[in-house]
Amino acid sequence: MEFLNILPLRGPNVWTYRPVLEVWLDIGDLEDSPSNTIPGFYERLTAWLPELIEHRCGVGERGGFLMRLKEGTWPGHILEHVTIELQNLAGMQSGFGKARSTGVRGVYKVVVRSRNEQVSRAALHAARDLVLAAMQDRSFDVAATIATLRDMVDALCLGPSTACIVDAATERGIPSIRLNEGNLVQLGHGARQHRIWTAETDQTSAIAETISRDKDLTKSLLGACGVPVPEGRVVDSPSDAWDAAEDIGVPVVVKPSDGNHGRGVSTELMTRAEIEAAYHLADAEGSEVIVERYVRGNEHRLLVVGGRLAAAAKGEQAWVTGDGRSTIGALIDMQLNSDPRRGEAEEFPLDVVSLAGNAVTRMEVERQGYTADSIPPAGKKVLIVRNGNVAIDVTDEVHPEIAGMAALAARIIGLDIAGVDMVAEDISRPLSVQDAAIVEINAGPGLLMHLKPAEGQPRPVGKAIVDSLFDTGDNGRIPIVGICGTTGKTQVAQLVANLLRLSGKHTGLACSAGLSFDGRVQDARDCANWAAAQKVLLNRNVEAAVIENSIATILNEGLGYDRCQVGVVTNLDVSRHFGECYIEEPDQVCNVLRTQVDVVLDNGVAVLNAADPLVAQLAGYCDGEVMFFASDIGVLAAHRQQGGRCVSLRDGHVVLCTAEVEHVLVKLAGIPAIGTHQDPHQIENMLAAIAAVWALDVTPELMRAGLKTFVAHTVAAQTI
Repeated sequence: MEFLNILPLRGPNVWTYRPVLEVWLDIGDLEDSPSNTIPGFYERLTAWLPELIEHRCGVGERGGFLMRLKEGTWPGHILEHVTIELQNLAGMQSGFGKARSTGVRGVYKVVVRSRNEQVSRAALHAARDLVLAAMQDRSFDVAATIATLRDMVDALCLGPSTACIVDAATERGIPSIRLNEGNLVQLGHGARQHRIWTAETDQTSAIAETISRDKDLTKSLLGACGVPVPEGRVVDSPSDAWDAAEDIGVPVVVKPSDGNHGRGVSTELMTRAEIEAAYHLADAEGSEVIVERYVRGNEHRLLVVGGRLAAAAKGEQAWVTGDGRSTIGALIDMQLNSDPRRGEAEEFPLDVVSLAGNAVTRMEVERQGYTADSIPPAGKKVLIVRNGNVAIDVTDEVHPEIAGMAALAARIIGLDIAGVDMVAEDISRPLSVQDAAIVEINAGPGLLMHLKPAEGQPRPVGKAIVDSLFDTGDNGRIPIVGICGTTGKTQVAQLVANLLRLSGKHTGLACSAGLSFDGRVQDARDCANWAAAQKVLLNRNVEAAVIENSIATILNEGLGYDRCQVGVVTNLDVSRHFGECYIEEPDQVCNVLRTQVDVVLDNGVAVLNAADPLVAQLAGYCDGEVMFFASDIGVLAAHRQQGGRCVSLRDGHVVLCTAEVEHVLVKLAGIPAIGTHQDPHQIENMLAAIAAVWALDVTPELMRAGLKTFVAHTVAAQTI
């Protein structure tokens, strides 16, 4: 099983709208050995991966793939399903795959959904090794393979907070582009984009974030505005901590000024020894140490997004009960760490409890007169964690007065997304009847506690963040004109970009003549590719994008955008594309060009050459409107009768046609780009460009002016 080539198709492609990994697989002599001819193969494979029973395959029912295995199927198909399942077991969900033979005996194209190229490549290679081991009756360490892949997923894929925001954006039809190997993601395109970094956005103030990290300054600002906060101050030594505690009155809390996740925080301290010991714990975590009044109650995290409460969670207290035989360390493992909700990885809502690894927890136990090796009496309850994971959902219990106070606190600090930490005995009661207080505010708060609470229902916090960035009905998209075909693409792209620029839109153009913004060339090389298209969509100044795509681009990279407002197909000469990527049939070439039509939005327009039968038949794949162009107005009659729009020629003039009206746009002889020779191909290109900008509501007057100045603007383009 030899990999001849591996292609990461990073955008819409001939297989699907989503990024995939396509491998050209040569199975050699295994072409003569389907799965049902290999002794023991079925048993070994299903023993290693029993989850394959969930694969419905083309059969369309649970166990469908296993039925195919028993009947006899080939290694390419098996590799597809094993790769998918390894990705799933690693935590990177992937339900899409295809395996198709080529015109070369024994060579297949195998395709799997790829959310991360590196993980998918690793899964693909592991799947090949696993399948071969099952065929050859060799050992294979499935658990170690999955563990390695899971580590890769944790390191390389989006974290759960960022992923939930991206998923919410996708639900609204908002496109996303990952900007680095971490969690920086662009939502939307061009001038209508926003950026997120976990639970921070491009609307998050750097000043507000800095303020929130300084707990003493945060309390000062909140207190000045009437928000209840515990009294306290910064201290500089253990003795100063005790002095502050005497001034405030015990019990007190000692914590680092810029810590997070509760590290170094000790609560309800009564004695000088406890306070001085807690000072050293806090000092090890942060730059300064704060001593403040202890507020009785449970810790709560109130998530405020865009000035509104989006979710709320309550902290847990963790206790063990003595049995008269077991040490506290053993009781922790038996009664706390045995909870399946506890674990080291991020997907677990509760942490593993450890006395050895947590000085604050160890001090809490010692304050009660115990150590890890102590054996408490039967029935004796011992507090292990006073303020543990804030992971119990209480969103529906929050009193409106408390929700309003949390929103006010976030506004005072200046955060668009804030994790407001409040201590209260009863979150369902108003502040006025209890001694509650806000103890700190966090920028970039974790969202996992709201997505996967230990108790209660998950909250759609990703949706709340997306809705705060994009108004209702705003999908973050700019007009994108995608252009493909055999010939004429570049001229159409340049003319469309010229007309859009003339209409007042800052326009980015990626075509085989280069990459340009508003007519200024940034790269004069061939830029009809995925990378150049991405550069256009990343540019925050761009209000409209024009992107040329060759058939080679679609086959080898995928489109550089997920959907487009206008998709243009100029023409198709199938014979010119034979031989590339095992393309040998006219239908295969048409299927490649279909990709451009498939991605037209349902409120968009496909612009197709009515004079080319192969192109015209693509109309049936368009989710939006279809607009035809052709020099011969006669071939457009049927489309016009059905209410469709067309662009054509009549008596030497370009005309915009609807069912009943023909609007004369310009005399053909008056267009410099056409000239006196009136090349039929040049005319078709011009008609395609006019149709594309008509689809974007460019006025006839602007079209006319742009057509008459197109040559001048093209010549005047500067290189920078």
